Amino acid sequence: MTDLRHYDVIVSPAITEKSTLLSEHNQVVFNVAKDASKPEIKAAVEALFGVKVTAVNTLVRLGKTKRFRGFIGKQKDVKKAIVTLAEGQSIDVSTGV
Repeated sequence: MTDLRHYDVIVSPAITEKSTLLSEHNQVVFNVAKDASKPEIKAAVEALFGVKVTAVNTLVRLGKTKRFRGFIGKQKDVKKAIVTLAEGQSIDVSTGV
């Protein structure tokens, strides 16, 4: 059963060079909601993608301070989750949910 909260927990897949290297080790990287906990992230990934999750590691990338036309602004903070999948499981992040 997919709860609508699961769609709020997982914002988007993080597709970077580093996340592509992690996919060789059965890991997938997602941008998640700032208030999402590890058990919530695990439940959301298992429900939405139908896979078995063995571990969830989270990190918060603080937004950079940038200048635009002399004015100082700040990018948003982003919370990421590195999800380790069980052996033999995989998620194709190029397709949508």
